[in-house]
Amino acid sequence: MTEKVITLEEVSLVDFLGIENRNITELASAFPKSRIVARGNQIMVRGSADEIIQIDDILQSLMDHYHKYGIITAENVKDYVSREQEIVQAQVAGEELILHGTKGTPIKAKTPNQQKLVQLVKDNDLVFALGPAGTGKTYISVALAVRALKNKQVKKIIITRPAVEAGENLGFLPGDLKEKIDPYLRPIYDGLNDMIPYEKLQYYMEREIIEIAPLAYMRGRTLNNAFILLDEAQNTTPMQMKMFLTRMGPDSKMIVTGDTSQVDLPKKQSSGLNEAISILKDVKGIGLIELNEKDVVRHKLVRDIIDAYARKQKSDSGNQ
Repeated sequence: MTEKVITLEEVSLVDFLGIENRNITELASAFPKSRIVARGNQIMVRGSADEIIQIDDILQSLMDHYHKYGIITAENVKDYVSREQEIVQAQVAGEELILHGTKGTPIKAKTPNQQKLVQLVKDNDLVFALGPAGTGKTYISVALAVRALKNKQVKKIIITRPAVEAGENLGFLPGDLKEKIDPYLRPIYDGLNDMIPYEKLQYYMEREIIEIAPLAYMRGRTLNNAFILLDEAQNTTPMQMKMFLTRMGPDSKMIVTGDTSQVDLPKKQSSGLNEAISILKDVKGIGLIELNEKDVVRHKLVRDIIDAYARKQKSDSGNQ
């Protein structure tokens, strides 16, 4: 048996624990093999290591809930217990639950390669995630960044991409570089809106806890204690890629995502993503995952479309 003491900070004990500690009684009923006792502003938990981890996770979620709404009810306790049980069941089933979305929808790694991506990020500070559109590489990466921020593993999230567009011209668009490129970052914003309530997301962005910016804005910076995502990395030049990778500071993680079949650079310009993969393939501490049409989680036709284009590209290469 293991024992842990959890201190409740900056809470009204009546509002948090409930009348006659009703909320703690509700929590204890979900874990009959463990002993949970409230004494003043401390909660003492005695039980197996696995259950203590679950109980601690639930209490941390309840504290976040309290600081947002100012009160905890027995129904809140039931909801967070249910969510924790979902997480445990998903882990047992081999599905990696990353976090719950704004509508309570579980955001999971749904395919073996997506699960491998999650594990690689756990094991490495720099990961390259390659694959065609719809394979979830960017969405899963954003979810991992949000989870790290929520769990206080990092202090900020930085999401960036190069200012190269698919056959379009940024010049006619109004505003500065960031304003011009924002429309191309819409998938990133959509993902964040799925994962963080609107008001909280605005708060994070106003204070640059979450920063979304063109790659050019990264030059000269050292990115400490941050989760950094470079999206559409196939459109970086070798110099841009080197500049980005060398921004990594202490206590940071980086994910680089890209589709090597969709390079929008001028024909004579080599891709910094392709070069980086070649140069860094034997460097320890760097993970690489290649997703494919089997990982597509959009409409089922998207998988067939990707497969058809791949066959056409292979045929064209063979005829040259």
